[in-house]
Amino acid sequence: MNKKRVIEIFLLVTAAALIIIYAKTPNPENTTSLTEELIIKPVDHQMEYGIITDSLLVIKDKVKKNQFLADILLNYQVDYKDIDNLAKRSKEVFDVRRIRAGNNYTILCNNDSLPKACYFIYENSPTEYIVFDLRDSLHIHMGKKDIETRLVTTSGLINSSLWNAMVDNHSDPNLANELSEIYAWTIDFFGIQKGDSYKVIYEELYVEGEPIGIGKVHAALFNHADFDYYSFYFVSDSGGDYYDDEANSMRRTFLKAPLKFKRISSRFSYNRLHPVLKKRMPHTGVDYAADVGTPVHSVGDGEVVFARKKGANGNIVKVKHNGTYTTAYLHLSKFGKGIKEGSHVKQGDVIGYVGSTGRSTGPHLDFRFYRNGEPVDPLKVKSPPAKPVDSAYLDQYKLLVKEYQLKLDSIVLPADASFAEVN
Repeated sequence: MNKKRVIEIFLLVTAAALIIIYAKTPNPENTTSLTEELIIKPVDHQMEYGIITDSLLVIKDKVKKNQFLADILLNYQVDYKDIDNLAKRSKEVFDVRRIRAGNNYTILCNNDSLPKACYFIYENSPTEYIVFDLRDSLHIHMGKKDIETRLVTTSGLINSSLWNAMVDNHSDPNLANELSEIYAWTIDFFGIQKGDSYKVIYEELYVEGEPIGIGKVHAALFNHADFDYYSFYFVSDSGGDYYDDEANSMRRTFLKAPLKFKRISSRFSYNRLHPVLKKRMPHTGVDYAADVGTPVHSVGDGEVVFARKKGANGNIVKVKHNGTYTTAYLHLSKFGKGIKEGSHVKQGDVIGYVGSTGRSTGPHLDFRFYRNGEPVDPLKVKSPPAKPVDSAYLDQYKLLVKEYQLKLDSIVLPADASFAEVN
């Protein structure tokens, strides 16, 4: 082979090698980088209570009446010895004797022919659960579900009671309790009238898409006897509280009533026909009819100056609030915990329970109010307001009021009590 032929073959081989090398070299403009090619996509796992359940059998049920933990777990290959050990070791986290009928539970089992429980999860409430890890080493811990908060509005006209209006308007009736707490110092909810109305902006709470109750009321407008009562929730360094549109606290020095009662059975009078003695005589208090055992609350802060039985008045508690005002609570079935002469109470503390001790025709609370030692009608006492919004936060509060007042005023009242506006 001549020299020229050798050179030609060499050049052809070299050209072919260069073509192959160029073809295999990645072009950064139109090829995917090696880094991108090596990205591993995450695997989507099935989860229950923070536990991967891909290879587990998930069983959900409710605790039956008179059913105990052993009754549940014995069906899933957990023996008495392990159940007893679980019951003893769980007391610091959750006492299994407190498992209640009707509550949800979940069992996570292996997928064998005879499923054995690996986890037992008991739902103590709609938001709280306890995980019992039944594998090699027993482990118990509390967990909480995520709560979704939705801000909603509702409004209604009152035909009979606030509670009935809520039910008729398909609103959570517990909202009636919240409003009665907020307005406890300004509105007598047993004196509300047909035609009164309400508008409320509040939180609804959801877990896994299911409603579990209500949260904080952000703002409300209650029209009673043709007067608008606004309330707004405001948080400052001293904490959160409700205030009116003039920045005054919705709380007052005294509660409007010392208990949740059914009705007023007798009012303040100097000429009442006594139901037992059948003669006319002064009754310087208000009788609230209520079931035996209904908690009775102190209407304000003060010192207990009397706590014992006294003739026809039965068991009495007297609370001195200041140099001007004293209140008395008569016919109690028993006294509250720690209530004795000389003890101090806060507004809302339980000082006793409704009874019928002394001269009484039935269970009720005889509530009395004294100003400078003289009896006054409790239903006519005008209590001074508690502390208003701190001046340092007044501008911030005014902005909040402006925002929520516009929202409340824009809510259209339903034409009747069978309809509520909910957004």
